[in-house]
Order: sequence, then C-alpha cells, then structure tokens
Amino acid sequence: MFDWMAWTMPVAVFFCCIVLMLAGMTVWEMKAPTVARKGFLPIVTTRGDRLFIGLLGAAYVNLAFVAVSEKMVTWFGLEQEPSIWFAFVASMLLLAFVMRKG
Repeated sequence: MFDWMAWTMPVAVFFCCIVLMLAGMTVWEMKAPTVARKGFLPIVTTRGDRLFIGLLGAAYVNLAFVAVSEKMVTWFGLEQEPSIWFAFVASMLLLAFVMRKG
C-alpha cells in the first residue's frame, strides 16, 4: 500500500512530528482559546494560522534541500550527499520561529 513512498526514518519522524503538533494544538486550543495577533508576518494570525504557515515553510525547506543535496556533493567536495537530518532540524527551527514570532 505504501510502496510508492520512500519511508525512511527522517520521513517517518517528520510526519510523526506533524501529527503530534496537530494533536498538541488541538488540546492547547481547547484549554486556552487563541487570540489573533500581529507578529513579523504581514497579516494578523492565530496559532493555527502560524502552524499552517510554518508547516508550509518546513515543507519548502525539505524540498529545497532534496533538490540541491545532490549538487552539494560537487559544490563542497563532499564524499556523499549530506544527511536529510540537517533539513529536518532547519525546518523545525523555522517552524518554531514562525510559531513564536510570527
């Protein structure tokens, strides 16, 4: 059924983090309803808005890393492609930044 997708450990961890974030946001929203606020984003956002924008940004970071990781071998003279864990950490940092300051 899932043979079409490359289920590696980083991919599984990434999707598990998304599921945990959605569950956590649901509980958080039930305990303390959100208040719209203005951060560095050019629009007024709620927690859910910032989560959605942050997840989109995280996806773009991962896609960009996959797109250039093969080229990084020649650019930086690496022996093998860099680990996808670098993109995972960068995308989670971006998500945390958007959630906190966005």
